[in-house]
Amino acid sequence: MTDYPIDPELQPWLAMLPEIDLADIVASRTQSDELIGHLPPVEVPDGIAIREVSIPGRDGAPAIRARMYAPTDASDSPRPGYVQIHGGGFVLGDIDMFEQAPVDIAAACGAVVVAPDYRLAPEHPFPAGLEDCYATLEWLAAHADELGVDRDRIAVGGESAGGGLAAAVALLARDRQGPALCFQMLDIPELDDRLDTDSMTNFVDTPLWNRPAAVLSWKYYLSGDPEKLGLQYAAPSRAEDLTGLPPAYVATCEFDPLRDEGLIYAQRLLAAGVSTEVHHYPGTFHGCSMVRGAAVTQRMEADKLAALRRALS
Repeated sequence: MTDYPIDPELQPWLAMLPEIDLADIVASRTQSDELIGHLPPVEVPDGIAIREVSIPGRDGAPAIRARMYAPTDASDSPRPGYVQIHGGGFVLGDIDMFEQAPVDIAAACGAVVVAPDYRLAPEHPFPAGLEDCYATLEWLAAHADELGVDRDRIAVGGESAGGGLAAAVALLARDRQGPALCFQMLDIPELDDRLDTDSMTNFVDTPLWNRPAAVLSWKYYLSGDPEKLGLQYAAPSRAEDLTGLPPAYVATCEFDPLRDEGLIYAQRLLAAGVSTEVHHYPGTFHGCSMVRGAAVTQRMEADKLAALRRALS
């Protein structure tokens, strides 16, 4: 691996990171499970209840396993609602692997958070996973009254492929006249299948995610019939019209092949009149947020949660 000037607090972790080779999906999923196994267990603060829910799939698709996180204290007014979409390049991960994020959001924002265990490629290519995420948004809005959720304060977000899926959910909600969203959290989002930005071209050996991984990620995700729904919903960077979308937060990492597509999308949102907050973090790599003790990742997390609190207040 090329010697990138990565933040000193992150450097010791580099030797422990696996080289994800998506050419062998089974091995890649085993590697990612093993990596998560080395991390501290999920910390659930007092006052957060967790329960499993089953969400009907759209248009006859299978039911979606999901997990809901909600504060247990009494509230005189409805709470914000949030759909949290996990990462994994459209092909890896599940709601067990990425559970700390929805826990933190529920606790920090006093929100009812629903995390879908969406279908993964290549077994289930686009638009299967996206439709599962959109069905989760529809379910949350339809059950807002019984869940104590304010329909005017529902947001969507995610990290990596989850950020790309969140952007796509926002586009679908606008174009289908679906549930109104007040915010979209696009954290190191995977947005562009064209793979032609400078960061995507140059970062062929960066930690955890690099161009070879991205190439296979998109190959698997788009292995079905992407034009059936529309390629712009698979790769939101292809969407020509970004007007009318909810306010956004976009975060990028310096040594991440996804860096430039995130920054370009943020600029396009701004040009389309969408209020957008942009954060770029020097010395970081894709997925470095797993190193929770480093000052830079603590700053990344604090910035994200502060933005969510403002958006959902």
